[in-house]
Amino acid sequence: MSGTGEDRRAVATAPALRALEVTKEYRRGRELPVRAVQGVSVELAEGGTLGVVGESGSGKSTLARLLVGLEPPSSGQVELAGRPLRSRSRLELAREIQLVFQDPFSSLDPRLTVAAALSEVLAVHGLGQGRAARRARVEELLAMVALGPRFAERYPHELSGGQAQRVAIARALAVGPEVLVLDEPTSALDVSVRAEVINLLIRLQDELGLSYVFISHDLSMVRHVADVIAVMYLGKVVEQGSWSAVLDNPLHPYTRALADAIPQPDPEAEALRRGLSRGEAPGAGGVPATGCPYQPRCPIAEESCRVQVPELKELEPGHLAACQVVARSMRPS
Repeated sequence: MSGTGEDRRAVATAPALRALEVTKEYRRGRELPVRAVQGVSVELAEGGTLGVVGESGSGKSTLARLLVGLEPPSSGQVELAGRPLRSRSRLELAREIQLVFQDPFSSLDPRLTVAAALSEVLAVHGLGQGRAARRARVEELLAMVALGPRFAERYPHELSGGQAQRVAIARALAVGPEVLVLDEPTSALDVSVRAEVINLLIRLQDELGLSYVFISHDLSMVRHVADVIAVMYLGKVVEQGSWSAVLDNPLHPYTRALADAIPQPDPEAEALRRGLSRGEAPGAGGVPATGCPYQPRCPIAEESCRVQVPELKELEPGHLAACQVVARSMRPS
């Protein structure tokens, strides 16, 4: 896999995308509302990559839909290039930011060939005048994602998972967006194909100057692409900072648990890691009514954690975490 995080840190500082205290509630009849995202603030630098990590159910995919405007936040605001999303029309927004889904087959129409799917996007946005121009653009888009012209007449069921995801990426790029939100773009692919897709995304970012929000549950994957990482748990960001700070020096116990779950290439080290994980893993627990949401699973929880909700604070320069136990331990004596 080429292009580690270290190679690719020279990015602009202007925010391409920003979420300000966004919350998303879902209501079902008279039941209490479910907060899928709670007061999340994240920022994506122009030309950079924001990694968003967490387990299933942490709110990552809901945040992705909020960032691209597929759903409005219950409170808070999302800004694209300094302007609120709601200030744009649907078509205008689609030309600036696109979402690439986890499963490419669920996002591709099985009745349309690859050429038809890409041409449909061009037609909707009024790009390319006439069939010849659109056909040329389709071939250009396929070449961008390393697919030859022969793929133009294939249907989704005639594609492998990696080829289908490349088509989905080409479709997202058809309108020339500046920001891509990638919602677990490799998790549905074979391990052997994941590196190819990651390398493709890195190349496209370098060639087109794209900004990425890369959502994943796999910290080892995020390490290769992200400049800044936000760790989510039960709808909240519990740790945030540069990739090296978060992955090499995790402060929050949840981030440490995620880091400990990364398999080791050394068989003996991996066996030791699994043994330690079994011995130290906290119970699953439920969602507490009060206090820190992670405290039922936390190995360092104290009595105060059952009462006080921790705030996301800067504990080291540019490195934020929401853990009062860790924050107290880092105070100068």
